[in-house]
Amino acid sequence: GGYLWAIYFYPDGKSPEDNAAYISLFIALASEGTDVRALFELTLLDQSGKERHKVHSHFGRTLESGPYTLKYRGSMWGYKRFFKRMLLEQSDYLKDDCLSVHCSVGVVMSHTEGPKIFSIAVPPSNIGHHFGQLLESGKQTDVSFEVDGEFFPAHKLVLAARSPVFRAQLFGPMKDHNTKQIEVEDMEAPVFKVQCNTSSSCVGLKLMLLLIAFTGLRFMMATSH
Repeated sequence: GGYLWAIYFYPDGKSPEDNAAYISLFIALASEGTDVRALFELTLLDQSGKERHKVHSHFGRTLESGPYTLKYRGSMWGYKRFFKRMLLEQSDYLKDDCLSVHCSVGVVMSHTEGPKIFSIAVPPSNIGHHFGQLLESGKQTDVSFEVDGEFFPAHKLVLAARSPVFRAQLFGPMKDHNTKQIEVEDMEAPVFKVQCNTSSSCVGLKLMLLLIAFTGLRFMMATSH
């Protein structure tokens, strides 16, 4: 991480109140730096070959809670009571009055951020305009309205998508695949034509369907011969 580090070992402990009952082990920032965030691991090595090492590690923690911040040069992290001295003297960690310590340091170079909330502008829907263009083109029409002797082509799927009345009649349990014409009663052709011309907007289309639903309609069966 670009920093120098030093290990401090206190065979009689760092705290006088412990009366030399524990050894203390620390790692310190030995170079210039401020607010250095790092993860540490101190391992007291088993020198008998059994590999029963004593490990104190921060590396299993998350980046939010794990790193320790060293404020300035000389700041230390470690354990005042790393190991009981009496047990250490009788253990395999000590050999020929020597200890072997392995230290790992992981410097966190970036800070963590919480989840970001983005605001995305949603454009207004143009589905009504597309429905209007489809109606005006007359392509793939599969049903027509008969109003006062005049015929107006339409699309079953569009009608069913916009009106529960048409959805039930055209695709419900009582549907008839031969339905080709829908007769609209109690409405004049010019009024219906005006609604069709304004159906490029969702408002116009809804208004047209509501007028048809409430004035009544009758399906004409057109069979091919």
